Amino acid sequence: MYPPMKLCFIPIIAIIAMKASRLSTQDLQIFYLYLEKNFTSVTMFSISLILGWILYIMNRPKPVYLVDFSCYLPPSHLKVSVKKIMSHVRVIREQGMWAKTGEHDYLMDFVEKILERSGLGQETYIPEGLHCLPLEQTMAGSRKETTDVILGAVDNVLRNTGVSPSEIGILVVNSSTFNPTPSLATIIVNKYKLRDNIKSLNLGGMGCSAGVIAIDVAKSLLQVHRNTYALVVSTENITQNLYLGNNKSMLVTNCLFRVGGAAVLLSNISKDRKRAKYKLVHTVRVHTGSDDRSYGCATQEDDEDGLVGVSLSKDLPMVAARTLKINIATLGPLVLPIREKLRFFVTFVRKKFFNPKIKHYMPDFKLAFEHFCIHAGGRALIDELEKNLHLSPLHVEASRMTLHRFGNTSSSSIWYELAYTEAKGRMKKGDRIWQIALGSGFKCNSSVWVALRNVKPSTNNPWEDCLHKYPVEIDISL
Repeated sequence: MYPPMKLCFIPIIAIIAMKASRLSTQDLQIFYLYLEKNFTSVTMFSISLILGWILYIMNRPKPVYLVDFSCYLPPSHLKVSVKKIMSHVRVIREQGMWAKTGEHDYLMDFVEKILERSGLGQETYIPEGLHCLPLEQTMAGSRKETTDVILGAVDNVLRNTGVSPSEIGILVVNSSTFNPTPSLATIIVNKYKLRDNIKSLNLGGMGCSAGVIAIDVAKSLLQVHRNTYALVVSTENITQNLYLGNNKSMLVTNCLFRVGGAAVLLSNISKDRKRAKYKLVHTVRVHTGSDDRSYGCATQEDDEDGLVGVSLSKDLPMVAARTLKINIATLGPLVLPIREKLRFFVTFVRKKFFNPKIKHYMPDFKLAFEHFCIHAGGRALIDELEKNLHLSPLHVEASRMTLHRFGNTSSSSIWYELAYTEAKGRMKKGDRIWQIALGSGFKCNSSVWVALRNVKPSTNNPWEDCLHKYPVEIDISL
């Protein structure tokens, strides 16, 4: 029960206490005689109350706690700068692994321009197979990249929490474009010898917003299975998805995506509240895939030469804005104070019935949240959300710094951002966090958490080796 609801009972309890203090012996005798004459009715009423209370206790939503999480920090030899990437690309093209387009290789200029304007720094990570010459885009190389990431993150979260693998009853893994057989979930089951009745799911093809989807799926399973832990693992594979063709829209992903992953340990065990970092308050999922433009705005397909890549359509900005608007409209009534709800409603009525030219009112979400973890999909995405939600540079600092330090790590980026906030010592008890991510389909998903204590960074926080450098100044005028 929430504290405001508890406060509502204080006046009622006070009135009952005052009335009880005025009862005389004669009043008590009359009450006793009444009970004797109506024993059956009173008994049935009492039993109904008890059964109702039991049913309420059994069926009320079980709280979901985030015990801890861990983000993978790749080894230092996998770091790359923009200069090194461009040098590597030139060698690849000279060796014929990437088709040239003519005397003036305009695609090289395009890639370099995207890298310079991307918001990525000089110490992001690419997998080992892409450091090699010739490139090693093999199944073995792809499997090694993903295995290193997910097992590295899971090892750390289990070590930090002291939870035994045998205590985990639910496993949810998401990876959009790399889904080998056996599945990534099975790799984890085999490595940690998870129990044979584990409820495991492997989510594929769901894009950068799949991390929140995985949390929502785990939350639903934790409502059914009592007293257990859920392990959620989010990652993406870079080795297999390097595009070596000449389609500009497909080359953009090469410039933005980098190695990364996260493991999150959730619990519905009551005693874990004392040590948990956060409590899950809301998840909101919006899927506009029934619309053809939404469905086709980010698609993995063959280019003109038969090479596979992810194509981004010109409809993407419009689709993203529309899907985000629906998510905000759904989330707003759940989290905003009454004043903001009323202002939004009044504006809606005026626009609907009186003046269609009135602009939509954007609620002030700064009144609902202290921290924002916006998916680090790219500089333009962060810029748009900062502008549309009327956020300050401090509110989007975690997102910008994550993009700069780690690049777009897909569905795990929101966890690197939360780790940044913890490392900076900004997470206080009662603070509310909004994680928001957008992905192909098209989807926009949100999760809302509340901090249960003043949260300190866990051991092996991915920012601990470079926190003194951040925040850095990023030229957003390019």
